[in-house]
Order: sequence, then C-alpha cells, then structure tokens
Amino acid sequence: MNVARTALITGASAGLGKVFADQLAATGTNLVLVARRLEKLECAATELRERHRVTVNCIQADLADPEAPQRIYDATRNLGLTIDYLINNAGSGGPDLLNTRDFSEQRAFLELMMISVAQMCHLFVPGMKERAWGRVVNVSSVSARIPRAGGCNYGPSKAYLVALSEELSLTLRSHGIKVCALCPGFTHTDFHNEGDLKAMKESSASIIWYDAETVVREGLTALEQGKSVYVSGRLYRWLDPLFQSVWTRGLFKISAAH
Repeated sequence: MNVARTALITGASAGLGKVFADQLAATGTNLVLVARRLEKLECAATELRERHRVTVNCIQADLADPEAPQRIYDATRNLGLTIDYLINNAGSGGPDLLNTRDFSEQRAFLELMMISVAQMCHLFVPGMKERAWGRVVNVSSVSARIPRAGGCNYGPSKAYLVALSEELSLTLRSHGIKVCALCPGFTHTDFHNEGDLKAMKESSASIIWYDAETVVREGLTALEQGKSVYVSGRLYRWLDPLFQSVWTRGLFKISAAH
C-alpha cells in the first residue's frame, strides 16, 4: 500500500500557490498550505478537500517575519507530518531599493524573497535526505535571467533562487531529491490585477501571457525530469538562450528611459 505524499506550499491562498495545491492534490498528495491571510487559506482548503478528498492543513504565517520558517517547521512536527514536496512560492513585487527610504521595508522584502526560502530548505530538506526522497520547487522568475533597470530588488532576489536551486540540485540529486527553480514570465494571476501592474497587463500583447495552470503543470513536469532551472512558456524558453548568450545578452538589457 502506497502512503500518500505531503506537499507544503507557501503563498498558497492565491495565484500560482493555489494552482500548485490543486494540481498536486489531484494526484492524491496531501497538503500543508501556508499564507498570511487565514480566511482565504481556509476557503482554499475547503475547496481542495471537497474536490480531491485529500487531507489539507493550514498554517498562517508571514514569511517576511524571520521567525516564520521555524514556526512552520515546528507546526508540521506537532501535526506529525512528513513533508515530501516543498514549494517555496510566497513572494511580492517589493519596494524600490533606492527610492523606498525606510530600509526596514527592504529588509522584510529580502527576508521574504531569499532568506526564508533558504531557511525553509535548511529545515525541511534534511528530512527528505534521510528518507532518500524529496522534491523542492523554488518559484523564481524570468526577471532572474536578465538585468533590467528599475527597482533593483525583484530580479536580483529571484536570481538568488536560481543559483540556490542549481547548487541544491547538484548537492542532492544522488540522495533522491530533485530541486527546480521555476522561472515564469508574465502569468495570469492576482499579482497583476491591481494598480500599475493591471494597467501594464491590459496594454501588453496577449502573446507574452501564460495561464497559471500551464506554468505549474510545466514546472512539476520539469521537476520530475530533473531540470534544476526551468523557464516556463514557449516564448520565454525561446528567448532565454538569447538572454544568456555572451553574444546577445547585451542587446536584451532593458535600460531606463532618460
């Protein structure tokens, strides 16, 4: 008799996190959902239990809080749960590095985007290693693949997740653990449904946008195929070699308007 796996997903109340939860639950995987907004989390959990008949636990946590990863880990231990899949998906657009003068806001962003991911891996991966089986997805971005003028925070933080995932993959592959940095481009989620981002979305070409369901499905497939970095979306996969080439990379740097 096969024992069901359990996936822990951060940022699980909306967007890609919610889609990860739905697609993994469809395979019979039990879930631990983590997010700041408990009401939305419980609503998502109820839907998943009814649709897929899996066990779903909810943990309210803000991963911008330095103590959150340890609290999440302790909560799973108290529940007697073994985490087989770790989906580090929580994130935000972040403050402008130079123009947001309160650095405490910058520090919270860096905690959320990088330090918490490293700590979640630090806490949960050793157990996977002991069991000789585990899966880790760190949700990065196409923004990690090419420099651009702007807030100087989001792209660099996502680039760290690519580097982290590549080294984890090399370190852990012989222990039955697969690690993938998933790099989506523009994706239809709640992230782009407000303010300036919504206006940008409405004015941009539809060809650059992909459904969240496609992004997650491709990411989970790439994970099982052992790919340590995966750029989601056919258009972005075609462009990525050009972004990375020493011959063409300079042509694709996006400079600020003067």
